[in-house]
Amino acid sequence: MSISHKDLHSKLTLGGLLISLGIIYGDIGTSPLYVMKAIIGNYVINTDIVLGGISCVFWTLTLQTTIKYVLITLSADNHGEGGIFALYALVKRTKIKWLIVPAIIGGSALLADGIITPPISVSSAVEGIRTFYPEINTVPIVIGILVILFTIQQFGSKLVGKFFAPMMIIWFGMLGILGLIQISKHIEVLKAINPYYAFHLLNIHPEGFYVLGFVFLCTTGAEALYSDMGHCGRKNIRISWIFVKTTLVLNYFGQGAFLIHHEGETLQSLGGANGNPFYLIMADWFQPIGIVIATLAAVIASQALISGSFTLINEAMRLNLWPKVRIKYPTEVKGQLYIPSINWLLLLGCIGVVLHFEESSNMEHAYGLAIILCMIMTTILLNFYLIMKRVKLYFIMPLIAIYLAIEISFLIANLKKFSHGGYVTLLIALVLILVMTIWFLAKKINKSYTKIVKIEDFKKVIVELSEDLSIPKYATHLVYMTNAGRTDEIEEKVIYSILQRRPKRADIYWFVHVNIVAVPYRTDYKVTEISKDDIYRVDFNLGFREPTKINLMFREVIKDMVKNGEVDITSRYESLNKNNIIGDFKFVLSEKFLSNDSDILWHEKLIMNTYFFLKKLSLSEESAFGLDSSSVKIEKFPMVLHPPEKSTLTRIT
Repeated sequence: MSISHKDLHSKLTLGGLLISLGIIYGDIGTSPLYVMKAIIGNYVINTDIVLGGISCVFWTLTLQTTIKYVLITLSADNHGEGGIFALYALVKRTKIKWLIVPAIIGGSALLADGIITPPISVSSAVEGIRTFYPEINTVPIVIGILVILFTIQQFGSKLVGKFFAPMMIIWFGMLGILGLIQISKHIEVLKAINPYYAFHLLNIHPEGFYVLGFVFLCTTGAEALYSDMGHCGRKNIRISWIFVKTTLVLNYFGQGAFLIHHEGETLQSLGGANGNPFYLIMADWFQPIGIVIATLAAVIASQALISGSFTLINEAMRLNLWPKVRIKYPTEVKGQLYIPSINWLLLLGCIGVVLHFEESSNMEHAYGLAIILCMIMTTILLNFYLIMKRVKLYFIMPLIAIYLAIEISFLIANLKKFSHGGYVTLLIALVLILVMTIWFLAKKINKSYTKIVKIEDFKKVIVELSEDLSIPKYATHLVYMTNAGRTDEIEEKVIYSILQRRPKRADIYWFVHVNIVAVPYRTDYKVTEISKDDIYRVDFNLGFREPTKINLMFREVIKDMVKNGEVDITSRYESLNKNNIIGDFKFVLSEKFLSNDSDILWHEKLIMNTYFFLKKLSLSEESAFGLDSSSVKIEKFPMVLHPPEKSTLTRIT
């Protein structure tokens, strides 16, 4: 891990706190825009319902966000990185194979949620314009804002964070001040801290138990907060959360104080068709300013899940759960990345959601169902993490039981949203689950049908081939990428390529293996000399968030070996050698296709055909390894699964 990366997670810095505000808290920070409006709905304002709603929100933020995520889950970091895949990479060490299931479900649900968070946040804010222009169509405005937001992602979350942070300080400051003004007028609202009112709400609310589906909206950003830990650092998140939670609670209580004062009325009678307690607590002169600030904050709200989605996809790729896609690194800061394909797919999804639902109130009915699935999966993985850390069972069991009870209650309450639009995010999550599952299973099948042989058995013939002048030289340096984990082993297809598929004479043969380790940041390598001046193997150990730039890294290895006098890379051609010209390097990559000779079951055929289809859509192997395509040769190999038994052919004379 680099020094700058250590600093990010061990030090509390003003810059870190500001970037945390700009990136992490957008989603959870804009929940006051729609939570109380959703709880009250079209019903007559009732003091007990208001107090119960605020009490539920207060205790959800305390138990779910503060205790579970900020205090406990942020401790489950993988060398400073967070998110459900970083957590899975940690618990994978327990060797419990089925833990891949909650990881895939949770990761897919969080990505699906990233498609509805930006539309609901931006729509809720922009609809404030209807206070002055009741008939205005907000859909084109919302889509325009989303296009701008996704376009600026390519400049990196550090730049985005610096630009957004001052705005979020204004936003949270506004939340706190607006809330305080109302609380000072109706101090009795503070009674809502008593959890009695939260339990009482479930009995008296017209929606009954299902009101929890609206209450849950106040904590939906907690999972993104964990995913974005690598961007800002744990200490910065924990300290900034104190300020964020204080302002959120003040605003919720302020909205409650205002509503209690208007008991017996409805939101519609107070603010027209789009009556929203968030805007109603503002003074008339301040409302236009408040709408502008809220709109900017809502744009920023989407940032947490967008940057979190990039992190998730990158980690999924390294864990063999997602097809390879192009990753860009906008800044030199660790953890800062941008994935163009995911960015534009998210934008298309967001535009689709806006066109489908049109109103934020319709989105509220669909929002939350996917994210609660993700939270339950995080709780399951967290249980195994705590066991792995040897935390006492008498602490783990009640803790996990309490959180599973809370989250399953939220899940049941959110199930009502399925027919109201919740099916949208669940369908998206299901597609993502299928992609991840197929990719994971296909990689497993691929590995099980890859024949590995000992290099020692072929060392002599490769050395002799290197010296056989009767065969035209293929390259001075011939480099094969290998998946064989042991340094004394190689895939049979590599040997076949060298010796049989047009014998390839080279002066030096290189076998290069990339090992993705379960920590986010690591870059080291090991060189194994198999035969002096003839065969070498290089093993790169890379963290699951490191860029795979083999061309650059391999060049560094060669430079280091030449400096140490371990290898001579000058051309072996006489005329070039005497002028110290470096020999050419040729990389050989193998690409498999499903052989017609395969005798496989229908589900294996479906998995493998889908895998090869996805592979065509994904990044090419040379691009994924960061190789220069001019020096790469792709060889196609048939993949034979369950080869048919021997033919019963007989020869006749």
